[in-house]
Amino acid sequence: MLNLSREIKTAILVFLGASAFIFGFNYLKGTSIFDNDKKFFAIYEDVEGLEVGAKVTINGMDVGKVTKIDILPDFSGVRVDLSLRGDIDISKESKALLYESGLIGGKAISIVPAETNSLAEDGDQLPSQIKPGLTELINQQIAPLQSKIENMLTSADSLFAGVSNVMNYETQDNLKNLLKNLTTTIESINDISSRMVAVVDDNQAALKATLKNIKGTTTNLEKMTDSLAGIQWGEIANEIQLLATNLTAIAEPIAEGEGTIGQLIKNDSLYYHINASTEALETLLKDLKAHPKRYVHFSLFGRKETSTNE
Repeated sequence: MLNLSREIKTAILVFLGASAFIFGFNYLKGTSIFDNDKKFFAIYEDVEGLEVGAKVTINGMDVGKVTKIDILPDFSGVRVDLSLRGDIDISKESKALLYESGLIGGKAISIVPAETNSLAEDGDQLPSQIKPGLTELINQQIAPLQSKIENMLTSADSLFAGVSNVMNYETQDNLKNLLKNLTTTIESINDISSRMVAVVDDNQAALKATLKNIKGTTTNLEKMTDSLAGIQWGEIANEIQLLATNLTAIAEPIAEGEGTIGQLIKNDSLYYHINASTEALETLLKDLKAHPKRYVHFSLFGRKETSTNE
């Protein structure tokens, strides 16, 4: 058996105690001094609710944890160190999504893989993203509604103040009279409507007959329209054109004095001769009526000698 001095024994005990303390402290922190985990980090603006030891997941499966949370020296953000299993390979473009892991609080980080050929190496920074939680979503929905309600209340206060200033006793009386007149007008309209309904009811038979006549008239007009549509207007126009041509052919010789009618119209001497002959004929007829014996003599024994006195 080895004989060790008290100093050596004390040194060994201190070393073992320190090692056990370090191992236990790291174990309580969720880290191990013997693991081969890969280390990454991401920068966030706000990590409220995230704690060291929070789980890191991929597609809902635990693959690591948060090992350290530190604020940046310039206070521009918060650095979060992550530890992932050594057998997990992710690309450099994979995002570290900070999200709420439950309804009562607490946050975790989900790695959203990106399909690229460049793999992230130990110590690389991952792009970060914050997923709004339920509370933040509710606040985002309520904030615009709250603003609208506040504006509505402000407008209502202004309206009530304006109404209070305007609604004096005189204005109230005018408003009452206006409402009274409006009520009277509505009653008159209702009365007129009732009378119109009564007139329609009393003359319902006559109205039906009138509508029937109108319908018959409309039907006749439709038939007349169809008949007019069936007329061959082109043929009628051609016949009218032919008639006009024939009339022109007759009128032109007359206008030039050709033919009997043309001579009557154009030749004045012929007119005078005919007129003189007509007058002589009328004189002869008158004399014939006055003295028929001068022109007609009937005798069984021959013609009688004319008296010299006749």
